[in-house]
Amino acid sequence: MRTHWIAVAIVAGVFSVGSATTVAAQDRPIRWKMASVVPGNLAHFGEGSVRLEKTIDLISGGTIQIKHFDPGALVPALQIFDAVSSGSVDAGYAGSGYWAGKVPAAAFFNSIPFGPGMDEYLAWIRVGGGQQIWDEIYAKHNLKALPCLMAPPEPSLWVKKELKSLDEFKGMKLRYFGLGALVMTKLGASTQLLATADTAQALERGLIDGLENSIATLDLQVGFPNLAKHVYFPGWHQQASSLELMMHKPKWDALSERQKRLIELACNENITWSITVANVSQVPAIEEFKKRGVTIHRWSNEQLATFKKHWEEVVEEQSAKNADFKRAWESLKAFRVRYALWSDIGYLKD
Repeated sequence: MRTHWIAVAIVAGVFSVGSATTVAAQDRPIRWKMASVVPGNLAHFGEGSVRLEKTIDLISGGTIQIKHFDPGALVPALQIFDAVSSGSVDAGYAGSGYWAGKVPAAAFFNSIPFGPGMDEYLAWIRVGGGQQIWDEIYAKHNLKALPCLMAPPEPSLWVKKELKSLDEFKGMKLRYFGLGALVMTKLGASTQLLATADTAQALERGLIDGLENSIATLDLQVGFPNLAKHVYFPGWHQQASSLELMMHKPKWDALSERQKRLIELACNENITWSITVANVSQVPAIEEFKKRGVTIHRWSNEQLATFKKHWEEVVEEQSAKNADFKRAWESLKAFRVRYALWSDIGYLKD
């Protein structure tokens, strides 16, 4: 599947560059501002946002410009959804799980506890019905979104002292993201969502007791190995992540079919790049964790079973509360059952 995506991105990109100059005059030039939830200098995620800006400019021959702005430059990170929905900002680059408080089902298009890996996750969105559900949910808010970057599993916990038991989560204050946060509350923790830039300071000042934040490369860049010496894997809460290019839907609808396709191709190229480098880039980060005296722990099978049990409770409770959440969950669940008919026989197991 990865080879397929690389081939599609390269061929489509070459075609687009060649055709842009011949038909560009037919389309009105696009100059959009894109508010990013992460600074452009942050590993992988921020790189992806800046890369997207450059790729769109290149393959459109300069006729489409979607300029990256760091958090706070246009609006604060956690206000991007409302700003793009209203049209006061043209586009946003973020993880849709940030908007789960407003739109619970949005979290399904960012990351899912005990969910699929990057390839399977993207397959559900692209060809398994996920994009259709996403479109219908976001249309209610004047939004259109495309998957525009993929990321591998994340560390699931940073703490200063080793945990001896999951019972120690009771009363802990954690920075935790998305649907995984609901699981942690089942274990007695209180959770809050902080932007990456604020998380390290909160840990250093003792405002939180622990956290999950992002992939290992970004956690290293932010400095968590200097603040907490115990990190836990696997990232059951985010086995894969998808970041979105979110656009004000009336502005998206006003684009020509060529312009829409060029933006889609730029996101395809971003996805190809991110899948290609994602897993490999975690290796030097983990090596650096060890050099800085961080102890790497792996959750036991019993502990993972406890997390999964609470996740199953969360998903049933949320499905009962919200029809869109239930629809997205049932779609993903059905897709994974069918996909397993292939993956269980097609791939070697360790």
